[in-house]
Amino acid sequence: MTALLTRTHADPTDIDLAEFTTLCQQSTKLDDYLNATDVEQNVLIYEHSAFIGLSAVSRQSLLAELHRALSSGPGVLVIRAAYADTKVVDAHTRVFERIMAQETEGRIAGDHFAAAGANTRIWNALQKAAEQNPESFIDYYANPVIHAVSEAWLGPHYQLTAQVNVVHPGGQAQQPHRDFPLGFQTNEIASQFPLAVHRMSPLLTLQGAVAHTDMPVETGPTQFLPFSHQYELGYLAWRDEGFKDFFAQHAVQLALQKGDQVFFNPALFHAAGTNRTPDQHRMVNLLQVSSAFGVPMETLDHDAMSQVVFPTLLARYQAGSLCDTALQGVIATVAQGYSFPTNLDTDPPVGGLAPQTGQQLLTQAIQEGWSVGALDAALAARRDRRRA
Repeated sequence: MTALLTRTHADPTDIDLAEFTTLCQQSTKLDDYLNATDVEQNVLIYEHSAFIGLSAVSRQSLLAELHRALSSGPGVLVIRAAYADTKVVDAHTRVFERIMAQETEGRIAGDHFAAAGANTRIWNALQKAAEQNPESFIDYYANPVIHAVSEAWLGPHYQLTAQVNVVHPGGQAQQPHRDFPLGFQTNEIASQFPLAVHRMSPLLTLQGAVAHTDMPVETGPTQFLPFSHQYELGYLAWRDEGFKDFFAQHAVQLALQKGDQVFFNPALFHAAGTNRTPDQHRMVNLLQVSSAFGVPMETLDHDAMSQVVFPTLLARYQAGSLCDTALQGVIATVAQGYSFPTNLDTDPPVGGLAPQTGQQLLTQAIQEGWSVGALDAALAARRDRRRA
């Protein structure tokens, strides 16, 4: 890694399993975390009581400790009995079950790191649950633990999203991976981002989960590789077979009880495990919390801009008066280059980690010589797919 310190970019040939191994051999010391009650397989364990009845000073001290645990610490923590009253969880489970009953007949939802149809998903579970049962929604998200850990990592004004995942008996493990945002990019695209962005990406989101069922290890709770988030080139490494093998040998799994919560750094290597039971359905509400700063300053109508420039852009491209670099520069200016946020019910990541971007659509229209009407129809269809 020393040679990388003078470079701005890296590629998959720079990854170093030996350095990764050294980082992952660290140990979590309970004495370093005054509010934690235990360490299990290098994962910090907290209790619900640590988050209750705190003075402003004590709360700030706890948030600082949680941030340290997620950054320079193991990168993952569990809060036991985060819902002291599991009736709140049961009530929200019933909300999720009603939503699934309404949605799942004849429908196969795409997934990011597992085969489509291998489990049951509720995309945008946050909005759907609020609309389905406001009372249950309020009881559920009044939980102080969710908001304390979110603020500890992201500061105030964060934005929650949630996606329910039910892994059925026999459901297979995911491949180990890093998460949103940079983790949803191919190695080819990730290597185009400066190393500074690789360092920044984990600071933009927080990953969390609420156990809605008891989850003994045989049901396949998420596998974690503590300290793996500290490896700077992890976004280029997680597809490498050597790193996958290391994960398979050293990842840990903790049994969870209904009402427990887990939070982890999105750069931590992790993967949902295989449900080896014959009859237990593992349900978890996955929380993805985003930084307040992950938004542009102005609202633009990118579709309208694309439609306005398309005829001239196409004519110049076909006449050979616009090189590929110039073409992509214009496309990057008028169209959105990132897949998210979107409606993953109607715009799923089937066939990849992310849906088609506006820039990819406009590039396709130029290269294939679409008519204006064809572009208009494709943009309208994309808007419909992405609408909440």
